[in-house]
Amino acid sequence: MESIIGLFKTECFDTDVFHDGPWKTASDVEYATAGWVEWYNTTRLHSSFGHVPPIEHEQAHYAALTHEEQPA
Repeated sequence: MESIIGLFKTECFDTDVFHDGPWKTASDVEYATAGWVEWYNTTRLHSSFGHVPPIEHEQAHYAALTHEEQPA
């Protein structure tokens, strides 16, 4: 958990990617956090997935599943 918090702080708060300007309200933090979570879960390249975004990894996983015939 500490690793993800460190990534979150570095990628969300130490850059201006998810928020421009100073942090003034809790809504600023909420909006930036939502943007970071969406990016992290869909777009970010994850090394544990072979450097592909999670959405592509999930699609490949489900495409590789074989559907067995269900008994009638």
